Amino acid sequence: MDTRRLLRTTGTVIAAAGLLLSGCTSAGSGGPSAAASSAGGPAQSAAPTAVPAALRPYYEQKLSWRDCGVPGFQCATMKAPLDYAHPESGQDVDIAVARREATGPGKRLGSLVVNPGGPGGSGIGYLQAYAGIGYPAPVRAQYDMVSFDPRGVDRSSPVQCLTGPEMDQFTQVDQTPDNAAERAELVAAFKEFAAGCQTRSQRVLPHVSTVEAARDMDMLRAVLGDEKLTYVGASYGTLLGATYAELFPGRVGRLVLDGAIDPSRPALDLNRDQTGGFETALRSFARDCAKQPDCPLGKGGPEAMAKQLQEFFRKADAQPVPSGDPARPLGESLATTGVIAALYDESAWPQLREALSSAMNGDGSGLLSLADSYYEREPDGKYANLMFANAAVNCLDQPPAFAGPEAVDAAVPSFEKASPVFGAGLAWASLNCTYWPVKATGTARALAAKGAPPIVVVGTVRDPATPYKWAQALAQQLDSGVLLTYDGDGHTAYGRGSACIDTAINTYLLTGTAPKDGKKCT
Repeated sequence: MDTRRLLRTTGTVIAAAGLLLSGCTSAGSGGPSAAASSAGGPAQSAAPTAVPAALRPYYEQKLSWRDCGVPGFQCATMKAPLDYAHPESGQDVDIAVARREATGPGKRLGSLVVNPGGPGGSGIGYLQAYAGIGYPAPVRAQYDMVSFDPRGVDRSSPVQCLTGPEMDQFTQVDQTPDNAAERAELVAAFKEFAAGCQTRSQRVLPHVSTVEAARDMDMLRAVLGDEKLTYVGASYGTLLGATYAELFPGRVGRLVLDGAIDPSRPALDLNRDQTGGFETALRSFARDCAKQPDCPLGKGGPEAMAKQLQEFFRKADAQPVPSGDPARPLGESLATTGVIAALYDESAWPQLREALSSAMNGDGSGLLSLADSYYEREPDGKYANLMFANAAVNCLDQPPAFAGPEAVDAAVPSFEKASPVFGAGLAWASLNCTYWPVKATGTARALAAKGAPPIVVVGTVRDPATPYKWAQALAQQLDSGVLLTYDGDGHTAYGRGSACIDTAINTYLLTGTAPKDGKKCT
């Protein structure tokens, strides 16, 4: 894997991307029922078992598989209605799909659909870079490994917002405004971002909700020839999976939701919770850093070391650090992004120590590289559409966290209590959806998926991006939720080195036997 994916795709890890852009992974799966307008209120009951007549042509379509250009993988394009409320309109979106067929031996168990998170993460990229070749061999032997880019993402009618140079400017805007001018600049940046999305993506922007992606996933299940959906979703992928289970409980097969999101939490609470998650991860990093000879934050304990980091951010705010790119010196915003990127995965801690040490000595290139990995910026200055799709989905799934800058001012103390280091910046980052051009179609609410078979919900105790309490909450909300706990660091658990976790999930996927509710692993 290349550096920019290392921080997101170790095991089943993909970042809950866009925290610095739109505040958090999205949550809330309220959305249209099959007969309701896509601009209407949240669905209150599962979709009917029978496929509506207007959707039958979509459900009965045949995929034309072709070579992907990546050995062992096949690709296809699935058509889905742009607006599920009006499927007869003839307006479609293209859903890019990829698979790697079961390798054998053993009985083929059908398709295993995987989603890496985001929202905005490319399922196809994840499948080809990791899941299709790195999932446990017994699982790949008996399942066709399948993924798709959700609507609005990468190869699937992608949302576009800013050019590369515009995005470079956006990522450098100060997200801890110290005066009225900086505050106005930040608000203007969010407005410009939203206007860019509206200008370049007006057609798809109202139709990239999690509910619509879940309906696409049921269509994919059908065209793959599977009676039930077997699925592993990480991070935001847990919201997508739980939403699917709520809409189609009778079509749920074996679902694993790893690094879970609590769909009942409003955006403000989610953003604040996640801010605390990064503080927890920072303290874990600090404790480990103190044991290393090259720790740039000293040896004074987590609180003193956090203050050292705060002081570095303050200096970078006042005087950006040269990075090797004159147009992009390392200011506070990019430095913070670089640190947060590395906190997703403890295997990146040595890289973070080195990057921080260099930055503190006048070379910001290492932290800039980490920030670029987070934003999926290529060396040629082009950005993947991850951050555009992330904002589009988040801002459609829930009403904004804040009504305006004054509300942020009022909330900053509670964010700083959650994290003295990251609190103010992440509070202001949560303002993004305030200026979104499309009104939210969803809302926060608990998901029960009544009638579904056991659903395994996995939580990591010191997960930076999806705090452990979210997994506890989702497992409790789901009527058939089974909580599996990993007492460790990093984002998500499956495929990250715990034999206990991997064995429990593999057994469930291969035999249907869920782990005991409350099982704990190290």
